[in-house]
Amino acid sequence: MCDSIRHTRCHPQARKAYDAFPSSRRPRHPKTDSLRRLMRVLVHSNFFHKAKTEDVDVDEDEEVYSLTPASLLLLEDEPLSAVPLVRAMLDPILTDLWHNLSQWFRNDSDTAFLAHHGRSVWEYMAADEGLNVLLNKSLACDAGFVASVLINECKHVFHGLKVMVDVGGGTGATAKAVAAGIPGLKCVVLDLPHVVAGREGSENVTYLSGDMFDFIPEADAVFLKWILHDWNEECVRILKKCKEAISSNNHGGKVILVEVVMEDEKETYEETETKLFFDMQMLATTTGKERSEKEWAKIFSAAGFGNYKITRLLGLRSVIEVFP
Repeated sequence: MCDSIRHTRCHPQARKAYDAFPSSRRPRHPKTDSLRRLMRVLVHSNFFHKAKTEDVDVDEDEEVYSLTPASLLLLEDEPLSAVPLVRAMLDPILTDLWHNLSQWFRNDSDTAFLAHHGRSVWEYMAADEGLNVLLNKSLACDAGFVASVLINECKHVFHGLKVMVDVGGGTGATAKAVAAGIPGLKCVVLDLPHVVAGREGSENVTYLSGDMFDFIPEADAVFLKWILHDWNEECVRILKKCKEAISSNNHGGKVILVEVVMEDEKETYEETETKLFFDMQMLATTTGKERSEKEWAKIFSAAGFGNYKITRLLGLRSVIEVFP
């Protein structure tokens, strides 16, 4: 719908075809009133603006709409389009399991996803190319935004780094954007075979097939965006592997996380609400959760790290630097 409204307003041919009819003879679809009622809700929700028009050939009862910042995020070709993320969150594979949530609370399955589909989300992705592509696109859709903020507002995070491993980096969208913005930085994207298969690297970005639970290559820093929230106590195992990977760095190296930090007293009601719903998604789909600073600190300590620094500048998420 967002793309349709923009294209109707922007494409001369679309407007020309409409204007070919005098206002009194323009075809009226039988569901015009139904569409108006739908748009009334979307305008109230700030997905669209009810716009004024100076077109003298538009009937008084006709309504014209324009896009808002929210609907701009739902355009296919916008640089910061959230369409892949929304499509993933609304896919029946991920939404149908909510109907069996009460049943999951009564059985021994690790997740509601497993109880509904008979296999974990990771097993499903490995066997179903469609879900694999869908979820990896959803994780990559905000890579440009994340990398832009990191480079422009948090460039010190990458100071002195020569090699960085992006663990669970999927298509490599974040690694490519970071490598392009940080001269001299080489990034290695580590992910499972079915994720990186067929990916072509470049001078500054290479792909490595592997399992983060088994091995993470040596680097000055290990980067994980929205990875640890997928796991429960397994987080400690992952972080220990990260610690091994950065141990050869003379300055100790570090782990860079992009994750949600819950229970932030400075956030708005809407931010808290959205974080809580993200946590519910983790509850239903994975064994993980969104964590408070206290919970993050406990995990870092258990993995053998001595210090950390949280920088809140990515909307719902924060940049967390973890040091040995």
